Amino acid sequence: MNQTNDLSAKASLWQVIFSFFYLLIYPAILFFVSGDWRWTEGWIFAIVFFSLSYTTVIYLYVKDPALLNERFGPPIQKKQKSWDKILLSSFIFGFLVWFAIMPLDAKRFGWSPEFPLWMKIVGTLLFISAFVILFAAMKENTFAAPVVKMQKERGQKVISTGLYGIVRHPMYSGGTLLFISAPLLLGSVYGLAIGFLLIIIIAIRSVGEEAMLRQELDGYDEYMKKVRWRLIPFVF
Repeated sequence: MNQTNDLSAKASLWQVIFSFFYLLIYPAILFFVSGDWRWTEGWIFAIVFFSLSYTTVIYLYVKDPALLNERFGPPIQKKQKSWDKILLSSFIFGFLVWFAIMPLDAKRFGWSPEFPLWMKIVGTLLFISAFVILFAAMKENTFAAPVVKMQKERGQKVISTGLYGIVRHPMYSGGTLLFISAPLLLGSVYGLAIGFLLIIIIAIRSVGEEAMLRQELDGYDEYMKKVRWRLIPFVF
């Protein structure tokens, strides 16, 4: 048992070190594609993205290494639902396009009109809020795997506390906010358009995930009756 724990600890520590350099790749790509290292909005995005993402990694390393290991799992897994393999692959492709199009649009080629300052400030505040929501969801739910699957080996159960008492999929809520706020911050109409497509994929995925949970997770039907909304209260 001790040997297993030691191996898990080493794996998690490697993930922390790897995450530091991996997360820096995103700001580097953002500035490289934009062609301007002095891009103020880009620096705001980079600082918020890296600092809050890495803070989450550190927290999981200390408090929930099992979830950290899950989050580092491959996007295609054996126990993953077959339909999710298609959805998640589409989502990953769309995310990469979304991330690349924003600096091209907002800075390098200037396809979008200049966004007003107040809109960029709102985008910044919502961008920060998105990461806070994502962190709170992972803090509350140790079963927040990146793929749709049952985790019987980890004793998966219904989580109804924290944000899960407000919406059934707070991580998707955070993602929804992320795909709206980042384009507002950076000033990209194309980013908003692709972001809405990603939100549609998230919404479809939430429906499929709930169908699985209703069939395979005890108590989920009762939970759905108590918490009515999936992603956005009074909307969906």
